[in-house]
Amino acid sequence: MPGFGHTRHAHSPGFFTGSQQLGAQSGYYVFNPYAYQTKDVKYFNTKSPYTDMYIALGGNSQNILRFDMSQNINPRWNVGFDVQRFTSQKLFGTTGNNDTYKLLAQNWGLLLHTNYRSKNDKYTLLAHFNNMNHSLDEQGGVLPGQTADLQTIVYNYTGDSRLRSGSPTVQGPHGWEIRNDWHVYHQYVLDKGFQLYHKFDYQSHKNFYQDDTLRLNQSITSPITGQPIRFYPAILGDTSRIFQLARFQLLENQFGIKGNAQYKGSSFNYRAYLRIRNYNQTTHYNESRTAFNDYSTARLETFLGGWLGYYFPDSLSRLTAEAEFGANTKGNLLYRLKGELESKFLTAGYSSISTNPTLMQERYQSMIFFWRNNFKLPIYNHAYGKLNLRYKQLRIEPSLDYYLLSNYIYFNDKVIPQQVDGSFSVLRTGLGYHFQFGKFLISGQGYYTVQSNTDVLHIPPFFMNTRIQYEFLYAKVLYIQTGIDLHYKSPYYADAYMPVTQQYYVQNSEKVEGYVLADLYANLRINRTRLFVKLTHADQGVFQPGYFVSPGFLQMRRGFSFGVDWYLFD
Repeated sequence: MPGFGHTRHAHSPGFFTGSQQLGAQSGYYVFNPYAYQTKDVKYFNTKSPYTDMYIALGGNSQNILRFDMSQNINPRWNVGFDVQRFTSQKLFGTTGNNDTYKLLAQNWGLLLHTNYRSKNDKYTLLAHFNNMNHSLDEQGGVLPGQTADLQTIVYNYTGDSRLRSGSPTVQGPHGWEIRNDWHVYHQYVLDKGFQLYHKFDYQSHKNFYQDDTLRLNQSITSPITGQPIRFYPAILGDTSRIFQLARFQLLENQFGIKGNAQYKGSSFNYRAYLRIRNYNQTTHYNESRTAFNDYSTARLETFLGGWLGYYFPDSLSRLTAEAEFGANTKGNLLYRLKGELESKFLTAGYSSISTNPTLMQERYQSMIFFWRNNFKLPIYNHAYGKLNLRYKQLRIEPSLDYYLLSNYIYFNDKVIPQQVDGSFSVLRTGLGYHFQFGKFLISGQGYYTVQSNTDVLHIPPFFMNTRIQYEFLYAKVLYIQTGIDLHYKSPYYADAYMPVTQQYYVQNSEKVEGYVLADLYANLRINRTRLFVKLTHADQGVFQPGYFVSPGFLQMRRGFSFGVDWYLFD
């Protein structure tokens, strides 16, 4: 069940994740995990109302609330909504409950969805509206402290933050993202094996950053050396305030045909489409405390694509291929190719994509940063394979991923986008395992990564997750799973975070991780009701007082959490 262990801060994936979609993207992505995703929206057809209520209360004032409901208006039409709310409190740089701005992150999410099918089942409609409102007080990391005998406190959980307001009644630097997304998919069956479909998406995203105490934050000094710690690079204008607001709007239509056919136990699927994207990104920023400037980028993009699938007679294997082509405003060819084989014992595939840099990487203006770039198209090639091997109660899944990255774009240690001239490779080997013996379970996965250029892409060489669990039935009605989760990453120079641009960038001064994190848990289930209790960071203080998950940011202290997930339906 979902648990705790982080503070809803800007998210960095930890592994390489290249773009999987053709067409320019805004470049603002760090709050993606906290929003409802279009690909994950569930549409229901229920004979009675369906409700899912989830609440979790965690240590260090982390709270999560989700409420999902769906109901059929008639046998062919269903409507529903999902709502979420979560908060987390600051770990450092706060006076506690007396601090007006004690909350670090706050999130509201709303999803309205509906689906409909005609009496003859020829017409189908799926639609949803997705809203996210995520705010984050930016702290820039924790400063080290000193004991009375002048010993350095590295893991300073009660220390001051690098960015602050100077008063518990004044809000310090903070970021915000607001999303309003509309999605509509509908199709009509003309004949067996031939359907027309249309997909419509409209997105309106706002990303905001503000620091009204800029002078204070540029004058913070180290409690160890007494030297100034300038979080921001050189200020290009007025030194009293930062105000930055970017708005991305996208209107996308996809028109296509699709269908399927069967022959001697095999089946075929196909899809062909035209995709049109019309987008605009406008940035509003201050040049002084009261004077502002704007710039924008607007473009129209068109793509042609197709997808083919062959399903073998054994119903366990399939072969798929997809391709999409287009051109950018400079006339450069954009493409996305992918082929994959899935079977009972093997999954293998290859993908290649050449797409635009993000709008953020191309152009950015503010009081802190200024750039205009004419980058080449990044090209990412990915070959992968995974075996699924079973012997009695043991299942192992060795895997291999090979990436060839050309014209790779990253944010350097000056927090400026930079392009690699040429190509470099990343090789990741993995092993998943699942061993069940009686009521005991050991499962997890480990990865080892090597790369030919470690200066521009920082990845932990070794990564491991392991679960050790015991399950049993109590009093014939209470199903219990209890155990321990272990997490480990080898030491590496994790990327640092710049809140002004909402981007992670490479740094080479502070290593993080190299620490085994242990979480103790118990999951309980009675009929449709599920409960959990969890002790996060249970091993804090066993080997060391704590550890950093990214430069300046500590893993949360040991905390106890519990929650319930309650399903209501007939």
